[in-house]
Amino acid sequence: MTASSSDGGAEAPARRPARRQAEIAEYVVQHGSATAHELVEAFGVSLMTVHRDLDALERQGVVRKYRGGVTAQPTSVFESNVAYRLTTAQPQKQALARRARAMVEPGMSVMLDDSTSALAVVPLLEDVTPLTVATNFLPAVSQLTAMPDVRLIVLGGIYSPTHDSFGGVPCAEAVEALQTDLLLCSVSAVSSTHAYHQEQEIVLVKRAMLRSARTRVLLIDNAKLRRTALHRLAPLTDFDLVLVDDQAPAEQVAALRDHGAAVEVVPV
Repeated sequence: MTASSSDGGAEAPARRPARRQAEIAEYVVQHGSATAHELVEAFGVSLMTVHRDLDALERQGVVRKYRGGVTAQPTSVFESNVAYRLTTAQPQKQALARRARAMVEPGMSVMLDDSTSALAVVPLLEDVTPLTVATNFLPAVSQLTAMPDVRLIVLGGIYSPTHDSFGGVPCAEAVEALQTDLLLCSVSAVSSTHAYHQEQEIVLVKRAMLRSARTRVLLIDNAKLRRTALHRLAPLTDFDLVLVDDQAPAEQVAALRDHGAAVEVVPV
């Protein structure tokens, strides 16, 4: 396939680039990153076409370009697209979700942030209903609408296609109107003393959630102990419980506890 033929063929010209861009996005999400020349080889188009497609995907917040390639992985200043986050650390997130589910009882009100760690708890909630669940994360909303004994509160605000969630000041204000029994949430990075996230608007909403819940639980897969992020969210001591999977290095878990965090190690 050539760059010129990629816009022709049996399909309508307007559809062909969109389909290719979706396939490129899927490829980058699966591999974490790719060079432009690798994408030329994989999709049989010109380098110019690849860069045009990557520019479009970057505008959508799916990937980020760097010199010579593109990545879906997080950095200290950019969070990953939700499609990438849904593919990472799945066994760890499932283990953390099972432990978090044990803290939920029928009749409770539960707040979930827009993390894929909290999302992993959602399918486990069907057998602890009735519940009231508040969330700003559209994938969670989609699953919760199918649960007849869940009273769902959708926390609206400014929609982010990168995160498939609502945020900003309107969302923070919606959160602050509530007081829930339990918050289940996650972050992008954790030091020995604090939780961090790359994006200030998301920090704004997560801080509101912390203020609006009686019990606050942080779910952290071990990879987040090795990352950095720009904005400090809160001290780990602000959480009633920090759940970490058992693949986290023992010395890092010890450092969390040494600084006062209530940490539970969860077997995967």
